[in-house]
Amino acid sequence: MAVCTVMPGPRGYNFWRETLRGARLTVAPMVDASELAWRLLSRRYGAELCYTPMLHAHVFVKDARYRRENLASCQEDRPLIVQFCSNDPDTFVDACRLAAPYCDAVDLNLGCPQAIARRGHYGAFLQDEWDLVRTMIERASTEVDVAITAKIRVFEDISRTVEYAKMLEQAGASMLTVHGRTRDQRGPLTGLASWPHIKAVKEAVGVPVLSNGNIQYLADVQRCLTATGADGVMSAEGNLHNPALYRGTHPPVWQMSLEYLQLATQYPCPTSYARGHVFKLLHHCLCMPENFDLRHRLSKTSTADEMMVVVKDLRERMTPYCTGDKPWTPDPGSDQARLPMPPWLCQPYVRIPPEEHLRKIQESQRRAQEKQQQQQQQEKGDDSEGSTGGEASKRPMVDDSEETDLSKKKKKKMARNPKKSFDAPSDPYDKCACKNPKGGRCVHELCRACCRVKCYTEGLDCPGHRILVKTKREKAAMYYAQQEKLKQEEMQRKEREKEEEHMMKLQMPDESQQEQQHQATEKHSTPGHTEAEEQVQVPGETLGSADDPTQQSTEENGKPVFVEVSNANELEGKTCEDKTNGYSSVYDEITKGIQENLSRYSLAQDNNTSQEKWKCNANPAI
Repeated sequence: MAVCTVMPGPRGYNFWRETLRGARLTVAPMVDASELAWRLLSRRYGAELCYTPMLHAHVFVKDARYRRENLASCQEDRPLIVQFCSNDPDTFVDACRLAAPYCDAVDLNLGCPQAIARRGHYGAFLQDEWDLVRTMIERASTEVDVAITAKIRVFEDISRTVEYAKMLEQAGASMLTVHGRTRDQRGPLTGLASWPHIKAVKEAVGVPVLSNGNIQYLADVQRCLTATGADGVMSAEGNLHNPALYRGTHPPVWQMSLEYLQLATQYPCPTSYARGHVFKLLHHCLCMPENFDLRHRLSKTSTADEMMVVVKDLRERMTPYCTGDKPWTPDPGSDQARLPMPPWLCQPYVRIPPEEHLRKIQESQRRAQEKQQQQQQQEKGDDSEGSTGGEASKRPMVDDSEETDLSKKKKKKMARNPKKSFDAPSDPYDKCACKNPKGGRCVHELCRACCRVKCYTEGLDCPGHRILVKTKREKAAMYYAQQEKLKQEEMQRKEREKEEEHMMKLQMPDESQQEQQHQATEKHSTPGHTEAEEQVQVPGETLGSADDPTQQSTEENGKPVFVEVSNANELEGKTCEDKTNGYSSVYDEITKGIQENLSRYSLAQDNNTSQEKWKCNANPAI
């Protein structure tokens, strides 16, 4: 089947300026979160470019209903970029072709680090398959009349990240969004994004670059643009907790929630999407003990109208604090007291640092181990007491009060079998310190979550859980060492070339002298040269025949006449004729004269060369 190549529209910076209108403030693609209603709310408060949620290319191609629901848009929802996850070039091209009429560009997701992306083999887990990624972008950018962009995560090594970005640019990507975190930086281990990685990519490529990461306030936007040189910024979590982030304001949470629910009523979306947005907006307020009932009610809602009722009830409770009618005096040890703003204002949700998270996990593991040891010691003590009191009963002794707690059905069973035990069956799985089952193939004998933390902090591998932190870091170190070695070799080669060039310049006078001597020799020996012909003194003899008067010499007033010699062949012919006529001494005289002239010429050249060499030594610039 022949591949059809379309005439491309604007690409690169032309695409960014003309199609995207030079957008700098962007809302990130968020699964189950960046639907039409939320995009419109974000655009009201300063967002200039929005992405759809990540769509699965295979389902998008096969399911018409999936396409219809996820391509819902309106006139105000532009410019818009549709994002796909895919690992098949044919499917990705078909999805781009179906989405092209409804968007301004198509983005390939190369940054999702979640477990579902690992299982589906897409997102950030395509970072190591450069040939596949290159093929997908090349085909889509040439076979579909729509700009192709890519959102990536960085490698630990900056140079490898730069090479990755260059490959995407050469494949045909019109814009790159760089999330300054690695594939392993997610969840509690997220940490801060690396702006130096983004800066290196921006300096290396010739297409627009958006910076993603560390955007929580409006002041972060300018700091990021200054530090990275990027053409724009992208926000995800900061936007979810404050849709007015790009406006630089912090409105009350109930105002944003009610505006969003009105849009969700006008442009319907799944209830889980709307409930998730409201929970994030009201997070700090719902964590207050006096609002736990509202939190429970919100979790049971199933329509936007029911959510509005809960939000309005929260507004009635918190408005006195907002207006100052009631003093706000939070508990000094509570989370609300540590917030930079009152909890009823939209503000970012800041994750705890990875170091603090790891410390908490280690502390919980230590407490669990201590509790387990205490239980084992208590069980040993009970066994020793039971052995002294006679044969131990198969069924633990229970009080009458405990028997009264049994149901009628259990009492009947106990009447039939007094040794019947209603204790929970023992768990056949070995437990980790955090009470989760251990991995059967884990080399560290931990559950997956604890194993990931251990490998991340100690730089270890676990083939059983397919966690290869040590291997990846060693590969990155080897790659970096190879790059350093190649760089040093290149520098050494350039230094050698400079030294050789310097030596050649120093040897130039001697070589020019030899060349001039060689030219002088050729000048006398080359037949038919255009310089003035050599003149040789012949005493009183006549050479040549009477037919050629230019080659005759006579003696006038006792002085010799010079003979013009044009070339060596004529000279040899005339010498042979002279020998037959008895003039054998003429050849010797001519040869002697030529040698004397050559010696005088060489001496003059030596003098000139020595003077030039002296001038060069005296003035190196000559």
